[in-house]
Amino acid sequence: MNSIRSLHGLNVYNPLLQPDVKLMLAEDDTLGLQQFCEVLNPVIVAEVLHGLEASQTWQVLGSTNIKKQAEVFEQIEPSQQIELVAFIDRKHLSQLVEAMSPDDRVGLLEHMGDEQLESLLPLIAQAERDEIRKMLSYPENSAGSIMTTEYASLPENISVTEALNRLRQQAPNRETIYYIFVVDDARRLHGVITLRELILARPGAILADVMQRKVISAHVEDDQEDVAKSIARFDLIALPVLDEQSRLVGIVTHDDVLDIVQEEAIEDAYRQSAIQPLEHSYLSTPLLTIAWKRGVWLLILSIMAMGTATVMRAFGHFENDDNWLDLFLPLVLASGGNTGSQSATLVIRTMATVALTRGDKLRMAFRELLTGAILGLCLAMFSWIALQLIFGRTWTQAGVVGLTISLVVTMGSVTGSLLPMFFEWLGMDPAIMSNPLIAAISDISGVVIYFTVAIAVLSNAWMFCDMRSESTDPLLTFRDLKLLANPAHQQTASWPKPLAIDYWRRQQ
Repeated sequence: MNSIRSLHGLNVYNPLLQPDVKLMLAEDDTLGLQQFCEVLNPVIVAEVLHGLEASQTWQVLGSTNIKKQAEVFEQIEPSQQIELVAFIDRKHLSQLVEAMSPDDRVGLLEHMGDEQLESLLPLIAQAERDEIRKMLSYPENSAGSIMTTEYASLPENISVTEALNRLRQQAPNRETIYYIFVVDDARRLHGVITLRELILARPGAILADVMQRKVISAHVEDDQEDVAKSIARFDLIALPVLDEQSRLVGIVTHDDVLDIVQEEAIEDAYRQSAIQPLEHSYLSTPLLTIAWKRGVWLLILSIMAMGTATVMRAFGHFENDDNWLDLFLPLVLASGGNTGSQSATLVIRTMATVALTRGDKLRMAFRELLTGAILGLCLAMFSWIALQLIFGRTWTQAGVVGLTISLVVTMGSVTGSLLPMFFEWLGMDPAIMSNPLIAAISDISGVVIYFTVAIAVLSNAWMFCDMRSESTDPLLTFRDLKLLANPAHQQTASWPKPLAIDYWRRQQ
């Protein structure tokens, strides 16, 4: 599975070569496009094609043969693959699928709709069709779903010389020939021998006498992470995969393990920052999908933060004085800090795996601004309702907390995305912007925003209720505003503001 998938392989070639490719497209330089596809490595070709329209991509790939098209197509990210296959006819698609390696072929078909898949399979050769159906039947993320059937195998009763001759015939159609698996007529695995051992063995020796009989293997339904651990633990290049009858059905190669390890590491990083793992790269994932995967966890964390307020209220202190604002400070700070940590994780992971252009960075920052605004609005509405129903706050008081949460979440999202980019611009590692640092910055700015909003909202709310007063009020402190906003002090709501403040100050 030689694939850049969500990686795009540190795309340094795209800005260098894509202008030349666009020029060749404009000039209809078929020969130049053919040389571009066949001379460069398929990974580099896929990198350069990233960002082109589907019609342009197929114009480039159409200049070369179907085998080379498949090699390049395998390196393209799944989401872009689906866009591309929708642009070609079924005959071309069936030829492309047949030319792909088995594991990459299944990876593509898994992302296709059932109707599209069923209409495509009849156009594929019977042998490949049966193989596709079999591999699609294995559980997702299992050894069977990631294995390849292009392995080298030989019977055990032949000589080393004959084994080398047969291996030479198999080699062009095998993903790797360094491990040669020894099987019987029913394809049950009996042993394995490396290419080095085969070359060094006596020419007349029988394969059964020189092979290794103790073979480390995996079952088709084993989890892919366990398969990766086995390959890493025993320093293997490939791991044979067996079915229920101990028959050899495929192998998982070391390059598949690299994809698995990276995928698992990214998923772990996302989960540690309270983000549901993304199926595709950040920039190719729809904005609402990202908001949903982040919003679910933010809502859960907000509910837990309200639990803190409930515990504080249980002591009675916040119900009997003017400090109700302090009751919800943990909720405000947690919302901003959690959102900032999420954004920083997404941006740092993207920057670590993709060479972003200036346009990509601006796009990321704008996406984070929109995502933050969506998340902030949703959490603000939830908090506004919850504070009234659970904590008995007035709509104005709940509005102070809700508006603040909306602002700090938006600010946290933008800050979490821009600071890693700023550190990279300074020539420093973006990972320095760790979650604790983002949280600390969000806490400081969150406190400022919270009390600023409280002063503005509560002051305006009182002025609205006291429009009859024509006296010039003294400059109010925040403590004065808290006194006036306290529900227990409503008996002075009709008094002139200076008199009410003076009264409650004396009461304290």
